[in-house]
Amino acid sequence: MGAGADSGRGLRSLLLLLLAGHLAPLPAGGQLRYAMPEELEHGAFVANLGEDLGLDVSTLSARRFRIVSRAGVRQHLEVNLENGILFVNERIDREEVCEAGGTCLLHLQLLVESPLELYRVEVEVLDINDHAPTFPWQEYVLEVAESALLGARFPLESAQDPDVGTNSVHTYRLSPNAFFSLEVQTRSDSSKFAELVLERSLDREQQRTHRVLLTALDGGVPERSGTAYILITVLDANDNVPAFDQPSYSVSLPEDAPAGTLVIQLNASDLDEGPNGEIEYSFSGHAPPRIRELFHIEPRSGQVLLKGPLDYERASLHELYVQAKDRGPSAVAVHCRVLVHLLDVNDNAPEVILTSVSTPVQEDAPPGTVIAVISVLDRDSGDNGRVSCDVGPDVPFELRSSFRNYYTLVTTQALDREVVSEYNISITARDMGSPAQLTRSTLTVPVSDVNDNAPHFLQPSYSVYVMENNAPGASICSVSALDPDCQQNAYLSYSIADGHIHGMPVGTYVSINSDSGHMYALRSLDYEQIRSFQIQVQAQDAGFPPLSANVTVHIFVLDQNDNAPVIVSPLPRNGSVATELVPRSAGPGYLVGTVSAVDADAGLNSRLSYQLLQATDFTLFSLAPDTGELRTLRSFLEHDATQQQLVVQVRDGGQPALSATMSLVLSVVETMPQTLSDFSEFSLPPESSLSSPLTLYLLVSLGSISFTFLLAILILTAIRCRGERRSLQVEGCSLPRCCPRSTPSSDSLKTSNLMAQPPVGTTAATCLDVPAGGPPGYCYKVCLGPESAQSDFMFLKPCSPPRNNEKDSRKQSWLDQPLQVSKQIKQPNTDWLPPSTQRPALKRYQ
Repeated sequence: MGAGADSGRGLRSLLLLLLAGHLAPLPAGGQLRYAMPEELEHGAFVANLGEDLGLDVSTLSARRFRIVSRAGVRQHLEVNLENGILFVNERIDREEVCEAGGTCLLHLQLLVESPLELYRVEVEVLDINDHAPTFPWQEYVLEVAESALLGARFPLESAQDPDVGTNSVHTYRLSPNAFFSLEVQTRSDSSKFAELVLERSLDREQQRTHRVLLTALDGGVPERSGTAYILITVLDANDNVPAFDQPSYSVSLPEDAPAGTLVIQLNASDLDEGPNGEIEYSFSGHAPPRIRELFHIEPRSGQVLLKGPLDYERASLHELYVQAKDRGPSAVAVHCRVLVHLLDVNDNAPEVILTSVSTPVQEDAPPGTVIAVISVLDRDSGDNGRVSCDVGPDVPFELRSSFRNYYTLVTTQALDREVVSEYNISITARDMGSPAQLTRSTLTVPVSDVNDNAPHFLQPSYSVYVMENNAPGASICSVSALDPDCQQNAYLSYSIADGHIHGMPVGTYVSINSDSGHMYALRSLDYEQIRSFQIQVQAQDAGFPPLSANVTVHIFVLDQNDNAPVIVSPLPRNGSVATELVPRSAGPGYLVGTVSAVDADAGLNSRLSYQLLQATDFTLFSLAPDTGELRTLRSFLEHDATQQQLVVQVRDGGQPALSATMSLVLSVVETMPQTLSDFSEFSLPPESSLSSPLTLYLLVSLGSISFTFLLAILILTAIRCRGERRSLQVEGCSLPRCCPRSTPSSDSLKTSNLMAQPPVGTTAATCLDVPAGGPPGYCYKVCLGPESAQSDFMFLKPCSPPRNNEKDSRKQSWLDQPLQVSKQIKQPNTDWLPPSTQRPALKRYQ
């Protein structure tokens, strides 16, 4: 076999490359199409995709511009991300890539992200004349009977050329000879084959063999050729050759037909008898190996049987060349063509290919966001290859068709990671065959978190009870908040809002662990100074921007029995024990005085009880446990000691109870001096009066209110007295009749600062004769209306001139009977401490 000249191969390749490179991209149904010759070297330029697609070359790398191909498919072309040029990645052999011949197209899917865009590009691989025609054998033996008639035709083995178009076998030539000529025939598929035509009668006796050279030439530039020798053997006459009942056959066969299936029964006849009439069938010499792998011919019966598996997607038509010749001498083979048309069967399920997936998707992605680009492929044809694609129900996604068999998966509504954090999307591809085949593919789409949820506390507010005198740094409570977000968006830190408690920053009272929410007291709390306060605790996540929530924490300080009672009356004189004078004439029940004490605690801790611990004579005095009133149990006897020593204990109701004691010396005297007793001195010790700023505020407020009230009463009294005096003068009331001239003892008035209260509701004027040298008959009148019936002012009854003996007796009885106090010391309540200026309201008078 000869080969064409290869010296011009490089020149031809360069010429084709220049021609293909100057072809402008042709729009084909919304896509670009280029043409390039085969056999280009690695790195050869194909097209400038960046310019043709209108893309910014500087962003190709950042946008991940790439060619998407199926797994296992060789990547013949590649894109340079620096300049957007499409170049040859590896050498392309058109005959290897496109076995079936015809137009050879490379379908490229180009993908670019941010935003996600898909482009389709077709590259046609142009054939170059890189293959020379070849014959199956270098020498072909042809037996021709000497009785062959002039003009007899003998089909010859065809040459094969993998190239297509003009580069395939174009014509045949026969070397010059005297007996045979050559005629070139064209098949229905435009392929060429040669027939040897007998031009001169043969004479075996003159020349037994003839040897000619058959040359096959293609139409490429430069032209390539292949040669084979034909050895023609002249045989004795076998007058009749077999004949098929028709020159060509056409059958249809489903592609899923099993091996051994009868394809066709061939029938050829020979009019000769005996061996000259026995026909044998076989494939022609130029039947390709693929045909011999798929089909088998029974030599004697002429049955064409299926040998191998068929595939419609690989080849839909098979062309079989069968020859028949008898078994006689000088047998001549006759040929026929069998066209086997394959019927497509829905034997290929659709393929779902995830071309590009942009996951995870943010939960705040707007509807219409592209999640993935999906391509479907069905290798069947017709309805069997027509595919529909959809997603499962109840998912916020849908498929939108962009190109044929290409879909984009987009969102249809807003996502919420806190509701669904991950979607398993079932994608179903179903063809239109019968029965239909389908393929399901699951795409997992995680949803990334966005900081769209603020923290929330487990309680709307917190109430914390802390016992006073707590240890600084001790944990007092814990607050907790939750955030439905995840990762850093759910990481919470706790803090205390700025504020002040009693003029001090809140940070000096409590602190909080920013990670756990545990709160700690920074100082020891005192119930007597602060009973409750509230703070604002903030929980803030670590998202961007951060979100926060506040909660109010109410802290209540619980009282602890940490203050012992303080006895405020009577007080010792000059650091010694307290003393008191008791008249010997005092009878049973005589009020000696009241022991008063205060406790800074509250509740049961401030409930005080009084008792006598020691006494010179327990039968002589009693102490009221609730009020602290000290009274006589009996009259004094002659043998009773003139000095009675008592030890008084004041105990609170706390657990454990705290107490205070004092010593009291009672002196029994015959007559009482005109000085006040120790029970009248109710001034608190200096350290008690200044123990709290609150006490000072209360004193100032109480003093201001009292002063205003007294001033109003005095003004009202003066106005009413003036009006009453006028009314009395009109009614004829004279001073001697209203106020007789009587001069009470100046001593009794000096020792008394309380007056007897008139009957409630009286409006009559009450007169008081003023002693100590006042003008005779001069009266002071204080007139109160009915609305003043509840006033704390008390007035003496109208004075009348008593007899001397009555005067002395009244004076004595009045002095002997202790006055009942209008107000008594009350125990401190649970809400407020008693003011430091509290004074006992009870005094004993001579």
